[in-house]
Amino acid sequence: MSEQSKPQPREARTSRSAASNQLISEENLKQRDEAVPASYKPNNGRGGKQPGERKSSIPRARRMKLSLTKIDPWSVTKVSFLLAIALGIIQVVAMAAVWALLNSIGLFDNITQIVSTTGLDSSGLDVAGFLSLSKVLSVTTIFSIFEVVLITVLATIGAFIYNLVSALVGGIHLTLGDD
Repeated sequence: MSEQSKPQPREARTSRSAASNQLISEENLKQRDEAVPASYKPNNGRGGKQPGERKSSIPRARRMKLSLTKIDPWSVTKVSFLLAIALGIIQVVAMAAVWALLNSIGLFDNITQIVSTTGLDSSGLDVAGFLSLSKVLSVTTIFSIFEVVLITVLATIGAFIYNLVSALVGGIHLTLGDD
């Protein structure tokens, strides 16, 4: 077997350029490819990789197609209960802040004064006493407790209904990307 027909190691392989008929080593090809920005390289109109193009060192974003076929009703109950509790606390605090703002600008006293000047004050209406902070917060708290129960029950029923519908149609199909 002659020396030319023996397979050469990867480092020693060379190719000839058709234009200059010179030997070009793989190291020279790497240096030349790194010097040219990717935006200047021709694409040949195929949209994919060129035959001699090497794999990029930048990882591509992965995409996975998943289906949401079942929701655990107990976990929905726990999460919706805690979110409804948080919503109820926010409502009580917000109502206390709104009442304090309205009281500080004197709205309740002005309404009482307007009602008494018009002659509609036959029974001694006191808006500030009727809309006291304790009464407003009590009503808001009762309303928030009712909301916690209602939101929790509706979310749990929604999870059961989703599981029934998902068994029929296959659920929600998602494509998640690793951006």
